[in-house]
This record gives sequence, C-alpha cells and structure tokens, in this order.
Amino acid sequence: MMAPLLQLSNIETYYGPIMAIRGISLSVREGSVVTVLGANGAGKTTVLRTISGVADPQKGTVIFEDQEIQKQNPDRVVKLGISHVPEGREVFPFLTVRENLIMGAFLRNDSSAVLADLERVYTYFPVLSERSGQRAGMLSGGEQQMLAISRALMSRPKLLLLDEPSLGLSPILVAEIFDIIKRINKEEGITILLVEQNARMALEVAEYGYVLEVGRIVMEDHCERLMESDEIKEFYLGQKDEGVRGQRRWKKKKLWR
Repeated sequence: MMAPLLQLSNIETYYGPIMAIRGISLSVREGSVVTVLGANGAGKTTVLRTISGVADPQKGTVIFEDQEIQKQNPDRVVKLGISHVPEGREVFPFLTVRENLIMGAFLRNDSSAVLADLERVYTYFPVLSERSGQRAGMLSGGEQQMLAISRALMSRPKLLLLDEPSLGLSPILVAEIFDIIKRINKEEGITILLVEQNARMALEVAEYGYVLEVGRIVMEDHCERLMESDEIKEFYLGQKDEGVRGQRRWKKKKLWR
C-alpha cells in the first residue's frame, strides 16, 4: 500500500502554556481532497500552521513525501511543495494583483514557466486578469480570496492547505470558490487539505474528513458517511434528530475501516 503524501502523528502544538492541538494524527492521500471540520477554537487553523512551519509542534511528527518536516522554516516547506492559503486571505494590499501573483513564485527561478503559470491561474479566475494592474487592497473580499488561492498556485504546490476559503463570502461566491477548488484538484492533480466551517460544502467537495473538538479528533470517515452521521447532521448541518437533540455526545470514532 502506497504511503500517504502527508502524515501527522501524535502532534501537540502550544501557544504559550495553552495546548491548541492534542495528539492529532491524520493522513492525506496523494491526489485527494481531505477536510478538517470543527467549531471556532477547535484547533483547525493550528493544524495547518503546524504543517506549513508557521507553528512548531512540541511533540509528534509531520511527514511529507516520506521525510519529517516539523519545525522546518516556512520557506523550506514551500520549496518542498506545500502552499498555505491562510484564513483572512492576507494579500499584499499595496501591490497589484499581478505583483501579488509573482510574489507567489518568489522561490522559483524558471521565469518563462512562471509567466505561463500566470496565464494558467487567470483561466481559473478571469476577473484577476481584468484586475491585474489594480492594487490588491481595492479588490472585493471574494476577489481577494481568488487572489490568495492563485498566489499559492504560483509556487506549483503538490499540497495546497486552504484555511476557511468561504469566510465572509456570499453563498454565490462560496459556490464559485468551491467549484474552482474541485477543478484545481481534478485538473492539476493537486492534493488539498481543507479547513472549513461550512461543513456542507466541505463534505461535498472532499473525499475524507476529520472532525476536531477542543484540539482532538473526535470523528473521522469518508465524507458521504460523515454526512449521514447524527452528530454531523445536528451540530454542523443544522438537521436535528430527536434522539440526539440537546446532547453533545461525541465519542472518538472511526466509522470506516
């Protein structure tokens, strides 16, 4: 059986004295879309920050393509083939759209291929081509999210980490962004680890999912089966079942074997 592209084993990451994630273990198969669900403060963002080198774990291993990468500097992680689109977009507001995209390729030295990739990302988000000379800070929230994803693609990643891509967007824009995420996975073959509060959209686009609560994984399974879970229906999809109404009865479970 082929090893996963990404494997986290017993990861513990702290912010000062506070343990943000508690013994997290998960894997991401190459070419797949995997989602991590959970409420605010569950530790979802910390998982991505630990993978990308922004946060250092105090315990455990992060293995990418069969090598340990925990505690590597973020630029080294990007060189290895991991791009992180953080929550809140974080574009360079005073640079143009084109300059932001070029910044995504700052570790590359193949300038002709960079220009080709620039045109490629414009095919996913044509509005960015139209706004290429405009300052990124003048874009709408949805356009900034498109820019943040496109900038990450400019490094030619093998693994794309997406943190709350639907945050603050209208339902129409959310649907558009998730359609593009599916296209990027299918057409580019890029593996995606998606952190998202919009559970319905995440479970529809991903193949496998993990549910975090208070820094721990409390459930994992294939997404179609997670959508049938009473706990997921009640706490994330807004479909209450009388048998579980009012009861927070999470038990660590892996439904599929």
